[in-house]
Amino acid sequence: MIDLHCHVLPGIDDGPGTMEGAVALARVAHANGIRTLVATPHVSPTHSNDAEGIARAVAEVSDALARADVPVQVAAGAEVALGRAVDLDDDELAGLRLGGGPWLLLECPLSPVAAHLFPDAARHFASRGHRILLAHPERSPAFHADPVGRLGPLVAEGMLAQVTAGAFTGRFGRRVQQVALELLRAGLVHVVASDAHDAVGRPPSIAAELAQVGAEAWAGWLAQDVPAAILAGAPIPPAPAAATLPAPDEERAPWWRRLGERRP
Repeated sequence: MIDLHCHVLPGIDDGPGTMEGAVALARVAHANGIRTLVATPHVSPTHSNDAEGIARAVAEVSDALARADVPVQVAAGAEVALGRAVDLDDDELAGLRLGGGPWLLLECPLSPVAAHLFPDAARHFASRGHRILLAHPERSPAFHADPVGRLGPLVAEGMLAQVTAGAFTGRFGRRVQQVALELLRAGLVHVVASDAHDAVGRPPSIAAELAQVGAEAWAGWLAQDVPAAILAGAPIPPAPAAATLPAPDEERAPWWRRLGERRP
């Protein structure tokens, strides 16, 4: 599998703090069937990374993995926030694309403040020649009120959506889980990635989460075929049949949560 969104580079964002931590993350990735990690450190007002520094860090991690005999490849990329993207020229943005291809991983805002601005901002960067892969729309307030209605038009315009594997199993809360499953059922998920930050707290895992929600039949397309096409700049392969997942089972939630959700 190819993990298209992973914070494996040490000491440059909120991923592992040391090279040892980066190697440990890659070991877990390999154990979970992942053979390529695309390093996507934050490029944001908080983390002012650039293409040159990311490329250098990727080379250092690749050397460390070779010395540690961890057979995982690392490719360069970035998770670019709107608050930083607006300050970057097209050459620098091109240097931040995934694997040197045409696709830019644009972070969907986690704050409701910028939510209403995001769709048009994403369209702006697409109009500048960058193909847009939307990072974790299921976690963004920009899509929560009407997930299919708000994401669908962006996908129809040529953008793709990357959902975090842990969202399907409730790692980020019940509403995020509901949105992730709704988008998958609607055929609006094109990539599932780990968004891993370390080896233990947020480890690199994809297949187990898809299997847990009955979506293992789509794992090859979501975590291999589409990511490979994105890295190569090749046409996106046709999607498999629409996901027919089990209906949400309200009884799986604790009784006190169900009670709270039924209150007006």
